[in-house]
Amino acid sequence: MLIRTLKKTGTMIFRTIITQLKKNPGVRPLFVYICLGMGGAALYLIRLARGPHVIWNRTTNPEPWNKLDPTYQYKFGAVNMDYKKLKKEGPDF
Repeated sequence: MLIRTLKKTGTMIFRTIITQLKKNPGVRPLFVYICLGMGGAALYLIRLARGPHVIWNRTTNPEPWNKLDPTYQYKFGAVNMDYKKLKKEGPDF
């Protein structure tokens, strides 16, 4: 029952969006940019969730950041940093 109601609500929302896009062609670029922004934000969140500082399973690898190479690029975009010339600082764990 609940799934059927959710499906009906989802199709109603989709139909409303399509009819509004047909009635108002000036809204189409706004809709496209909003969808692109939401997609980019989702992809960036997925990228953040897969980073070395996030622990999803503590039993197999409790400290995954200790096993990274010192030349690993942590930042999304590094302007003036050459990660290949870095030396490891600190002990091995």
